[in-house]
Amino acid sequence: MAYQPLEQTYAQVRRRDRAVEDEAWIRALLHRAPMGVLATVYDGQPFINSNLFVFDEAAHAIYMHTARVGRTQANVEASERVCFSVSEMGRLLPANVALEFSVEYAGVLVFGVAQIIRDEAQAAYALQLLLDKYFAHLRPGVDYRPTTSAELARATVYRIAIEQWSGKKKEVAPDFPGAFLYDLAPGAKENDSNASI
Repeated sequence: MAYQPLEQTYAQVRRRDRAVEDEAWIRALLHRAPMGVLATVYDGQPFINSNLFVFDEAAHAIYMHTARVGRTQANVEASERVCFSVSEMGRLLPANVALEFSVEYAGVLVFGVAQIIRDEAQAAYALQLLLDKYFAHLRPGVDYRPTTSAELARATVYRIAIEQWSGKKKEVAPDFPGAFLYDLAPGAKENDSNASI
């Protein structure tokens, strides 16, 4: 029977052999991923933007922030339904047939409801979680001054309540013929991977 995407749940992975059911694996990827992509919609037009984020496992939620005014805030206020994605790329996998070239990967999709945090204490908590994730070696009140009320007023903090998620990965044997990391592509110029963004 052919795959019927509209008859599946949002989180169901088409390739069952690549689906990850292990929730500990999903949580681990959400914890270690450095960046995520948030998908919102406004008046039928999809938008995506990349964000720093933190996964609060105890709250089963994702926190992120943006500028005080912007597209993400307008979209979330219009439609709270969102999708959030994180991914990692493994080795590139050459083949003898163009259609068979592939890549190792790992990814998580999160479906949920985004909410703008208006309570100052909750916003400060979320921002501190973000600081703790990205600057774990620095401590508030020791290495830097904690966030002030005036600084909180300059940002919009979001909480994504996770309703569903799915994990997906592709891995091959370590001795896969010709496999290589993107940054170490055979024949690539030595400095290409150091080019600035």
